[in-house]
Amino acid sequence: MMSTNLSTPLNSPTSPAPTHFTLERNAFGKLSLTTATGVRFESVVPVRAFPIQAPEVGISIVNTDGEEVGWVNRLVDLAEPAQSLIRQELAAREFMPVIAQIVAVTSFSTPCTWTVETDRGRTEFVLRGDEDIRRIGKDNALLIADNHGIQYLVRDQFTLNAASKKILDRFL
Repeated sequence: MMSTNLSTPLNSPTSPAPTHFTLERNAFGKLSLTTATGVRFESVVPVRAFPIQAPEVGISIVNTDGEEVGWVNRLVDLAEPAQSLIRQELAAREFMPVIAQIVAVTSFSTPCTWTVETDRGRTEFVLRGDEDIRRIGKDNALLIADNHGIQYLVRDQFTLNAASKKILDRFL
């Protein structure tokens, strides 16, 4: 069992004050959080507040009803092994391949099949429509959703190779 300081930044009368929590994996492999007063929450889940723009900042710990029971301001400030437990849980829940190169598309009209190189290897997916490509924030990042709802991330569209940029420009 490990001990970790987590606190909630919410400023409402119902928000708990900064509290000391214990975070551990139970016998079923799920995270459990116990407050300093002994209240135990089974099967808690970490959720990133800003999963793309600031994945290490602002992590809410929610119970099975979706209520926040803890808050981590900065993941790097947590002691080990709490950091690793939260990282493992987030990695198991999140699947967002990062596109490094657009190899080919079957057509410049939608729906069409894209062949891409990602940080997880080469794959193909079907793009239903131009509206499935979204700009993220003020950066040059894009989210591309396939026909199965899987989100692909382009961290910076301007760092892609020339052929990839040319294909992408046809859809933006």
